[in-house]
Amino acid sequence: QLQLVESGGGLVQPGGSLRLSCAVSGFTSDSYAIGWFRQAPGKEREGVSCISPSIGETHYVDSVKGRFTISRDSAKNTVYLQMNSLKPEDTGVYYCAVQLGAYYCSGYVIYNYDYWGQGTQVTVSS
Repeated sequence: QLQLVESGGGLVQPGGSLRLSCAVSGFTSDSYAIGWFRQAPGKEREGVSCISPSIGETHYVDSVKGRFTISRDSAKNTVYLQMNSLKPEDTGVYYCAVQLGAYYCSGYVIYNYDYWGQGTQVTVSS
């Protein structure tokens, strides 16, 4: 059974850093994309970053470019989101999700992603 488990969230001061992990289990394929999303209280879930291992593609939304880095450790079946220079507006529950059969990152339409993790809370506050 395919599962995604996020970890690494927490409370951090503005300007600080966190590294989120998304451990993927239950399938072996190179044709997929992993997306990171976040949802702030009272707001819709939004895409943040995506990685496509088959072609080594990464993508970031404008609000996190230059601050966040997505990467993958194939040996551990884990995708990371390194978040630096965090801002209060980065606060939210962060989710990872997998889009099966994808050869490249095709955006952040929620229903295009097949499986989701349970989320991890990130709070940026002084």
